[in-house]
Amino acid sequence: MGLERLNPAGTAPGEKQVESRGGPILEMRGVSKNYGSTIALHDVNLHVANGEFLTLLGPSGCGKTTILRLFSGFETPTRGELLLNGQVINDIVPEKRKLNTVFQNYALFPHMTVRENVAFGLRMQKRPKDEINRRVREALHMVHLENLADRRPAQLSGGQQQRVAIARAVINNPLVLLLDEPFSALDFKLRKQMQFEIKHLQRQLGITFVFVTHDQEEAFAMSDRVVVMNEGYIEQIGTPKEIYEEPESLFVARFVGEINILEGVILEVQENNSYLAEVEGVVFPLRTRREFARGEKVRVLLRPEDIKIYHAHEVSAPSRFLQGRINESVYKGATVDVSITLDNGTKIQSAEFFNEDDADISYNAGERVSVSWVAGWEVVLDHAAE
Repeated sequence: MGLERLNPAGTAPGEKQVESRGGPILEMRGVSKNYGSTIALHDVNLHVANGEFLTLLGPSGCGKTTILRLFSGFETPTRGELLLNGQVINDIVPEKRKLNTVFQNYALFPHMTVRENVAFGLRMQKRPKDEINRRVREALHMVHLENLADRRPAQLSGGQQQRVAIARAVINNPLVLLLDEPFSALDFKLRKQMQFEIKHLQRQLGITFVFVTHDQEEAFAMSDRVVVMNEGYIEQIGTPKEIYEEPESLFVARFVGEINILEGVILEVQENNSYLAEVEGVVFPLRTRREFARGEKVRVLLRPEDIKIYHAHEVSAPSRFLQGRINESVYKGATVDVSITLDNGTKIQSAEFFNEDDADISYNAGERVSVSWVAGWEVVLDHAAE
């Protein structure tokens, strides 16, 4: 039995199948975790679909690693249930759970070779020697380390050590692979390379991956869905596109990128969740799936790339716009980042895509400009939605 693509029950072809109960492969039901008087998780409900690449994203101390440790069995919940393939696993010891963890520090045995590290789990299971040798060869081939099999961890780079840890984890054909910020010790270029390799590996094996990171770009590049966490609560779950373009709170909007926050009040409720609103003193049409009442205070959120700048000499400026003055501009190759202070004192950021055909257009400090956006690009939140 090698490292072929796993079936939905988490077994390779020819291996006895675990009964599939349907529903999510991994689940939390009303899980809380206390450390003395500190509450690390507050009544969390979460499900992970079979074969999914799910990322837990959030700042340090938000609870994402606590979720990973609960699933892996290194912590026990204060309240609630943990389920793996439909079975409650609260009282099952870590080595009996059909999942594996890749730790932040890789946790390789320094006195063992690469081959011995990868084979360790199979030897503990007392698998036949021929089977161990074959599966180790396949695992090392999968992570491109066949030529380094006899080296020890101290003789490997950080990226190579990480791949050893991954090979050691997947060789046991787990139902779920848990990864706790495995790229944190790698340089920028290697992080990018490993992101691609891990995503490709997950698709190749068909194993469910639960990945922990505080890097939103990393989360977006790799995930089917992202869970944004804050202070032990789940703020939002969605695809990377949903998280970025439709944040459900100011925390999510601020955490996953630059955001402009404009103050507004609803003036008129129209059909199909369309509104007229006064935004920073100017009347704009707004579109949103959320419902608001006339007179209600709102916040209008716009990404810098959604803000369009119009120079004084341009005749194509829309009829509704905000006016202000450029503070500074920073050329970044593909974009020009422009900082603007509106006439009422509000500061906003725009990311203008550089167009060589308009290379004569400059963004000079002190220049007066008008800014607007396409109706429907905005996200509108209740004023109290933090």
